[in-house]
Amino acid sequence: MKKLGFGTMRLPLTDPEDEKSIDYDQVCRMADHFLEQGFTYFDTAYMYHKELSEGAVKRCLVDRYPRDRFVLADKMPVVRVNRTEEYPGYFEEQLKRCGVDYFDYYLLHNIGNERYAKTEKCGGFQFLSGLKEKKLAKHIGFSYHDDAPLLDRILTEHPEVDFVQLQINYLDWNSAIIQSGACYDTACRHGKKVIVMEPVKGGILARLPEAALKELDAAGAGGSPASYAIRFAASLENCFMVLSGMSSFDQLADNTAYMKDFQPLTEGERKMLQRITGILNSSITPCTNCRYCMEECPKNINIPAYFGLYNMYAATGQKTNMYYERASLNHGKALDCIKCGKCEKICPQHIGIRGELEKFADLYEKN
Repeated sequence: MKKLGFGTMRLPLTDPEDEKSIDYDQVCRMADHFLEQGFTYFDTAYMYHKELSEGAVKRCLVDRYPRDRFVLADKMPVVRVNRTEEYPGYFEEQLKRCGVDYFDYYLLHNIGNERYAKTEKCGGFQFLSGLKEKKLAKHIGFSYHDDAPLLDRILTEHPEVDFVQLQINYLDWNSAIIQSGACYDTACRHGKKVIVMEPVKGGILARLPEAALKELDAAGAGGSPASYAIRFAASLENCFMVLSGMSSFDQLADNTAYMKDFQPLTEGERKMLQRITGILNSSITPCTNCRYCMEECPKNINIPAYFGLYNMYAATGQKTNMYYERASLNHGKALDCIKCGKCEKICPQHIGIRGELEKFADLYEKN
């Protein structure tokens, strides 16, 4: 397979404020072009797009192409499972939603410390192995947002998995919190292939601040900012797939253009990305817009949107009140935060959300 995968977590929308308003015509066009360029891997999950992503895959891909034209990955929503006997029901529902008889790759979704304990109690890994034995899943693994020591423990206790899906990008590679590099090295030591998620860090690495763009220009590198982020991940020897959550046809056309005949990063390009990392680390909140925090916030604060506005300000020096009014419509303000900390416990990026919301409130809400 070519190394670029079509992630369906951030599909194009007809209404930017409504995650359910999937632009199915554009998704069909994107799927067509993706396959035409020789790419085959599609990734979905039960929870994406408020549980409509799997249906979009069925409508735009499965119903329109023979099963042997594409590779499909899906994920068990372990956050929803509280008893062992609930696994089969969710899995059967996913097969029906996607309109398939099996998955090529099947994962336990977003395993971390608390969810690992819960999954162990409910027998999640045993369920995965059963799917593989029944040929309902060709390859089994899990997606992961936590530190390297826990990953080492999980892979030691469950050598039966075929692969692990990790958040890897050049900004997080040496992060003491995300530990992209350390987690990748751990997977390699256990002989596990790696699927990369968040290579562009929720779009942050596609929308570089002016100082970082000057580094690109000075290097005379050419190519889009996103191209270097995705090529960084794809250049890793043990990485066999890089997922990109493409939100428009233009993004997909750009990604497929440079990944069709993939070229690993040069040493000069690696040094350029190191310089850009230094610039970014001084200016942004590393939110990837996964929206898990929104599931827990008792005040319904639009945390990802507010962080996006904060990062836009960090990159451009400009506030956009129109976007703030739109983001805060029917949502709590940053000032409404009661500092319960529920959001921080579930954040895959381990962001100090309460403190960052205070900074946002200082910028947008206290003037």
